[in-house]
Amino acid sequence: MMANMVTALNNAHDLIMKENDKVVVLGEDVAKDGGVFRVTDGLFQKYGPNRVLDTPLAESSIIGTAIGMAIGGLRPIAEIQFAGFMLLGFSQLLNHAARYRARTRSTLTVPMIVRTPVSGGVRTLEHHSDSPETYYSHIGGLIVVEPSNPYDAKGLLIRAAHMNDPVVFLEPTKLYRLFKQEIPDEMYEVPIGKANIVQAGDDLTIIANGTMVPVVKDAVAKKGTNAEIIDLRTINPLDETTIIESAKKTGRVMIVHEASLSFGLGAEVAARIAEKAIFELDAPVMRVAAPSLPYPQPGYEKYFVPNTEKVSQAIDKIMSV
Repeated sequence: MMANMVTALNNAHDLIMKENDKVVVLGEDVAKDGGVFRVTDGLFQKYGPNRVLDTPLAESSIIGTAIGMAIGGLRPIAEIQFAGFMLLGFSQLLNHAARYRARTRSTLTVPMIVRTPVSGGVRTLEHHSDSPETYYSHIGGLIVVEPSNPYDAKGLLIRAAHMNDPVVFLEPTKLYRLFKQEIPDEMYEVPIGKANIVQAGDDLTIIANGTMVPVVKDAVAKKGTNAEIIDLRTINPLDETTIIESAKKTGRVMIVHEASLSFGLGAEVAARIAEKAIFELDAPVMRVAAPSLPYPQPGYEKYFVPNTEKVSQAIDKIMSV
C-alpha cells in the first residue's frame, strides 16, 4: 500500500488492536474525531467505546491513567495532541512509568506507548513545535523513538506495542503528510535501538533524526557529497555501534537536529564519538541545530530551523578541514 505517515500509523493501530484485545487507545478527541491529525481515524467505529476513549483535556490524567491501565494488564496507547502539552504529564512519566519496573524488581511492567506530534516547520503556534527528545531520553527506563518516514513509523509502532516497557513515540508533524511510501499491508516490525543507514558513503558521516533526515538527504544530493547518512530512528537507546563504525570509516562527522543546540542530542552523540573514535577523526565533530532560544513565532521559524542551505554550508566547512 502507498501511505503517508498518518495512514501508516493508522494502519499500525488497526493491526495492533486486531491482534490483541488488551490494546486500548486514549487521548483528547481520539475517538469520534479520530485525533487532531486523524491518526486514530475509524478506530472508534471499528473497536468501540471500550477500547477507543476520549479523555478530558488533562495530559497528566491521560498519562497517569495509561500507567494504571498498563500495570493492570492492558496495553494502552495514549495520544497527547502536541509535544508542548505533554510536559504537564512529565511527572507521571518520570516518577512512575519510567521507574515502576525497577521499583517492583520487575514484578510489574508498564507496557504503554505515549504518542505525540513534535517539531516545527509548519507555522504552528507556541507549544506546538517543540523537539523534546532529550527531555525523555535523559530518564532511565523510557524508550524514545522518532521515525522519519511511513515505513519506519508503522514498523516502530508495532514493535513498541510488543514491548513491556514504556515508549515515548515522537511523530514529526511536518512529515505526517509530506510524502508517501510503499509499505507492506501486513504487520511487520522495525527494530528499536537500531539506526538506519539511509545512504552509504566514505567522505563524511551525517547523523540526523526526524524532520532533519529529508533535509540532510536533500543537501547531500545537491552537493553531490559522498556522505553516509544515518537516521537514528531510536533516540534512547542510541545505536552506538553504527555511529562509531561510521565515524571511524569516514573520519568526519556532522550531527543535524531540529532541537536547540545546547545540551541536545548532538552533544550526546559527539561525546560518545570523542570517547570511542576521536583518534580516527580528521576534523572536529560538527553540530547543526536550532539556536538555544525558545521556538519563535511562525514568521521567524525559517530562520530558526536548520534547512538545506545551512546543512550545505556546514558540509563545505567540515570538508575543508
